[in-house]
Amino acid sequence: MTNKIELANYSTLPERIGQVFSIAGKEIVLFKLTNGDVRAIENRSPHPKGGTLSDGLVSGEYVFCPIYDWKISLKDGQVQAPDTGQVNVYPLEVSDDKVYIIV
Repeated sequence: MTNKIELANYSTLPERIGQVFSIAGKEIVLFKLTNGDVRAIENRSPHPKGGTLSDGLVSGEYVFCPIYDWKISLKDGQVQAPDTGQVNVYPLEVSDDKVYIIV
C-alpha cells in the first residue's frame, strides 16, 4: 500500500537548500533545484563515518557531502566515481503548490 504525505509548499521551498523531514523514523531531505525540480533523498552520506546531506552543496542534479565531498546523484542516489555507495531516493508528487512524498 502506498501513502502520500504532504511535506511542504512548493512556492516557499528555497532553491538548493535542504529541508529536513522525519518520516516513519527516517530523516529525509528535500531539495528544490534551480530548474524547478524537487528531489527527496535520505539525509545521510553513505560514507562509513556518515554526515548529513542536508548541509551539502547542490549543483545541478547532485549534492556534495559536506564532510567528504562525495558527489551524489539526486536522481538515483548513486555516489559518483571514484567513490562508491548509494543513498535511498523517494518519489515525490507536486500538485496545487503542495509537495507530497510517496511512501
